[in-house]
Amino acid sequence: MANYYNDNAALKHHLHHPLMEKIVALRERDYTDAEKFDYAPVDYADAMDSYEKVLEIVGEICGGRIAENAEDVDHQGASCSDGRAHYADKTVENLDLCRKAGLMGMAMPRRYGGLNMPITPYIMAAEIVSRADIGFENLWGLQDCAETLYEFGNEEQRAKYIPRVCEGETMSMDLTEPDAGSDLQSVMLKAIQKEDGTWVLNGVKRFITNGDSDIHLVLARSEEGTKDGRGLSMFIYDKRNGGVTVRRIENKMGIKGSPTCELVYKNAPAELCGNRRMGLIKYVMALMNGARLGIAAQSVGVSEIAYREAYQYALERRQFGKAIIEFPAVAEMLAIMNAKLQASRSLLYETARFVDMYKLYEDIARERSLTPDERAEMKHYSRLADALTPLAKGLGSEYCNQNAYDCIQVHGGSGFMKDYACERVYRDARITSIYEGTTQLQVVAAIRHVTTGTYKALIDSYVAEGIPAEFQAQADILAKLTAEYEAAVAKVTAVGDNKYLDFMARRLVEMAGSIIMAHLLLKDAKTDASFADVATVYTKFAQAEVARHIEFINNFDPAQLAAYGIN
Repeated sequence: MANYYNDNAALKHHLHHPLMEKIVALRERDYTDAEKFDYAPVDYADAMDSYEKVLEIVGEICGGRIAENAEDVDHQGASCSDGRAHYADKTVENLDLCRKAGLMGMAMPRRYGGLNMPITPYIMAAEIVSRADIGFENLWGLQDCAETLYEFGNEEQRAKYIPRVCEGETMSMDLTEPDAGSDLQSVMLKAIQKEDGTWVLNGVKRFITNGDSDIHLVLARSEEGTKDGRGLSMFIYDKRNGGVTVRRIENKMGIKGSPTCELVYKNAPAELCGNRRMGLIKYVMALMNGARLGIAAQSVGVSEIAYREAYQYALERRQFGKAIIEFPAVAEMLAIMNAKLQASRSLLYETARFVDMYKLYEDIARERSLTPDERAEMKHYSRLADALTPLAKGLGSEYCNQNAYDCIQVHGGSGFMKDYACERVYRDARITSIYEGTTQLQVVAAIRHVTTGTYKALIDSYVAEGIPAEFQAQADILAKLTAEYEAAVAKVTAVGDNKYLDFMARRLVEMAGSIIMAHLLLKDAKTDASFADVATVYTKFAQAEVARHIEFINNFDPAQLAAYGIN
């Protein structure tokens, strides 16, 4: 039986990144938690050993039961009756396994019953779960809604709800409505404050992942007469109190084990979370950023299983007297699949570390005043996390869809049949570039980091770290690509037309992402020789991608926008 952590050396490589020593020290408050909890680590080595053991447990459960259950879950799916959603039988088994193993509330503080893990190893667990069953990760991974409750709820709410999550109760974030998808400022679910100060919710939510969960974070309109985001607040709904029924669950292409619900709220009792009017402006933005990092992890998990399925089939399938992996066309496909996988993984964990750094300083700031240096560092990492999150989600999800496509292509006609896992993986992968903000919305979030120079500054910082002589050829290619990227940004912004900038935004963002991921793989190769070949392959891939975008930009007249229906 495979262990999905131990069989993947890349995970151990990323877990032991040099920045983790500082992250863990901040998380453990210089290991003072050991004075209060006898199971808390006493030093860095002890903490990393603990994370390794937890990830090994995750890997064992995922490589065994959850992966084995995935096909049955896909066939049975979730169901709806009597106003309730019901998990597939094997999904119930999966959740029970995770509860018994203590894998819920992993990133929550120990005082609430959590494991107090930094976001980076938690996101690593999310990748592993996604490799086993992406649909199940939706249920298990929504435990990170507790992070938003921890950040913005009051202490009474934290003490009331977070221990329940750590014990295994499930969560959901109820944002989308029939007339408010990506445009969340149009949310109309009504929050009414009664004379005694309590709140009730009325209305409909749609496309709610795990919508019949135990604890919901709900975006609702609390301010009478408003129509924009300034009238929205966040609420906590507890299923124990009643008032919400499941009208139906969606019949989806993939992730069949994850019930996507339409919910009807009828005078559902709820608690205000944080301050009124801040629901969308502050709280949902934080919630969505966390969710987008989770989808980036999902995407890497899907890329991993897609690559492994394709590689194994190519080794075993023989045509014309030899294994198909011996044909250059197939070998190239596999090499590029692996390059996309490792590039998106390196970007995922770079992003996770940056998120860890700024969120840890934010948490410490609730306990004491930060020093000027700490505050500057928090702002630095917050900006980098804000820049890389849409890249990790946007490009990672696109890569996983491409890898799922190529996995079927390697299988040929067999891949179109339900006899192989790749058919399910292909269907499951498709949602990653849609939910928690489409790829197009990730570009909208990322483009300002193109125009303000955040990405260029990050690239320069990687160059300043030094690139070994054996990678000079790749370094020269990346230097040329960076210069071309800078010139393209200058050319597009010089036009001074926002519609033109929006039209070219995806090309500019993809160029920045390709160069950044190539540099990250070179950094990986500096400390681990096993990344050398994949860094070479990805650099060549990035070279071709940037050249394609450069040619389009250089040969495009803004007047041609009209031909695309843009006036």
